[in-house]
Amino acid sequence: MDIAQNAALVVVDVQKGFEEVDFWGTRNNPAADDNIAALIDVWQSTGRPVVFVRHDSVKPGSPLRTGYEGNGFKEYVERRRGKGSGAELLVTKSVNSAFLGTPDLGAWLREAGIPQVVLAGIQTNMCVETTARMGGNLGYEVVVAFDATYTFDLEGPFGWRRSADELARASAVSLHGGGFADVVTTEEVLTAAK
Repeated sequence: MDIAQNAALVVVDVQKGFEEVDFWGTRNNPAADDNIAALIDVWQSTGRPVVFVRHDSVKPGSPLRTGYEGNGFKEYVERRRGKGSGAELLVTKSVNSAFLGTPDLGAWLREAGIPQVVLAGIQTNMCVETTARMGGNLGYEVVVAFDATYTFDLEGPFGWRRSADELARASAVSLHGGGFADVVTTEEVLTAAK
């Protein structure tokens, strides 16, 4: 796998509100935060661009709503912001895709001549997956660092419940098998990026 020298790391919704387990329920992949931090560190140390995406929920009871403490980035992300030698962008959004936020991520990537994006963050099957699908549809080379993402158990129609692991795996299969993204491990990304 090749990681371009100007590949953008897109860190999706790594916010304090996702720590509220009473709201979200059971999560998977406890190593995700360490993997996200490692990716940010390598991107910043190699001068590559980093995009921090924040979900500004418009739902009144959401732990990610604007003005609530949970809207802020997790501490390990916040203390890394502004520390790299490469370009940095903050994108805010109220929908699932980082490509539908402010400022326009796609326009920023095009203007900078960036054809490849590496995705990490929360939730695997929600905002990470939606951003990956849109990125693939828009013609970007999308890489998802699978173990640098996590999600939560979820109930759908007909009383169907799926565990966080089942949802994450289904997301990975859809993205990779469907040609939207290359789904790989954090270690593979870090090795290729150093």
